[in-house]
Amino acid sequence: MRKIAAGNWKMNGTAEDLDEIRKLIAAHPKPRCEMLICPPATLLSRLADVAAGSALMVGGQDCHPRLSGAHTGDISAQMLRDAGATHVILGHSERRQDHRETDAMIRAKLETALDQKLVAILCVGETLAEREAGKTLAVVGEQIRAGLQNLSYTIDSLIIAYEPVWAIGSGLTPTLEEIAEVHAFLRQTIRSGPLSSNGSGAGVALLYGGSVKPSNADAIFALPDVNGALVGGASLRASDFGAIVQSLSASCPDPTMP
Repeated sequence: MRKIAAGNWKMNGTAEDLDEIRKLIAAHPKPRCEMLICPPATLLSRLADVAAGSALMVGGQDCHPRLSGAHTGDISAQMLRDAGATHVILGHSERRQDHRETDAMIRAKLETALDQKLVAILCVGETLAEREAGKTLAVVGEQIRAGLQNLSYTIDSLIIAYEPVWAIGSGLTPTLEEIAEVHAFLRQTIRSGPLSSNGSGAGVALLYGGSVKPSNADAIFALPDVNGALVGGASLRASDFGAIVQSLSASCPDPTMP
């Protein structure tokens, strides 16, 4: 199973912050894990230029379900590819909340992204009220089923990021047992039921997101079915994100060993 350290810069970053990318690339020229940064759209092509020829991949933070048209302020999957992106984040809780994105809208975006040969990172997660009501598995299960059922493409190349809404940017993190429970449930969900017709699910990488930082990365990456992280604030600094990349790389097999 591939391991992925993905950074989501959200609405942060200007040209001067590309120096952090240069530092990251210099410090981690050949990480054992996949390394991805998703900057704001204003930096996408410039970051792709900086990352060209390195191990760092570049992704978008969202895309429109249509490829073009009268959609002021939006960006299409085709535009992301043209700017140098290979990945795109879809269904992040901040998009679901701030822009009232529904499962149906996210499903349409997912189909378009895959059609444009982008690797999609589908985000799922529960609110604090849903967690306290014992609805976590029901909520993330429905988000997965609504997002992936009857896709025109196999789900095996997808990435799913579990991000409990209440942990994003709060400094709070679920217990290791809670993270493990949700990831085991996600793995079982994509391997069985109506989704099984879209592929075995064996290749779907499961990332954890929500206040991931160097101090807790080792423990999180040691959990079964956790194949990496979707990192927010800590991805803005080369030293912090690099430490997370190093932690994840340490959990990957050494390619030089038989």
